[in-house]
Amino acid sequence: MRLIIVDGLDAVGKDTHAKLIYERYKKIEDNVIMRSHPSVDNFFGRKAKSSLLKKGKINKVSASIFYMFDVLRSVRKYYRACEDGTLIMVRYLMGTAYLPKRLAKFAYTFFENFAPISEYMFFLDASPKELFDRVEKRDFREVFETLQELDKVRGKALMLTENWHVIDTNHSIEDTFDQIECILDKLDNK
Repeated sequence: MRLIIVDGLDAVGKDTHAKLIYERYKKIEDNVIMRSHPSVDNFFGRKAKSSLLKKGKINKVSASIFYMFDVLRSVRKYYRACEDGTLIMVRYLMGTAYLPKRLAKFAYTFFENFAPISEYMFFLDASPKELFDRVEKRDFREVFETLQELDKVRGKALMLTENWHVIDTNHSIEDTFDQIECILDKLDNK
């Protein structure tokens, strides 16, 4: 089984690059599943998404907690279903960086030891200013999508990326995906 994790902050290109990874593996195997969180096909994902669209500290914590349950549900439901294929998880462990600082490291370590991880972990990164500019082009903004929040969460997330492939997405989609594919090629040929 190949478990690929694509994570990063809002507007960094997680879903875009996960879809490109999905297409890459779908060309060579039948069993490829992609899960993006928060997902709308279950209670936890819908509650996380709903909380993200509201303001206030309680909604930040609520979004993080429901998000984690949504991820755990996906692991439970899809991890074994993909034993002979590829499972791509979008927004996985780094959701813990959205928790208050004193809880973020603890939650990350807990989930890193509890949930499956792999060598195929990609943290997509860009400057908070670039991310904020991308968010500004949307019709809506989530609770964490201010310049200050993006800067704060990015700092916490980067502290957690010790075992990750950190990919700079300040480039074009094609150039960024070239970086990802180079790493995928090396890992697939191990």
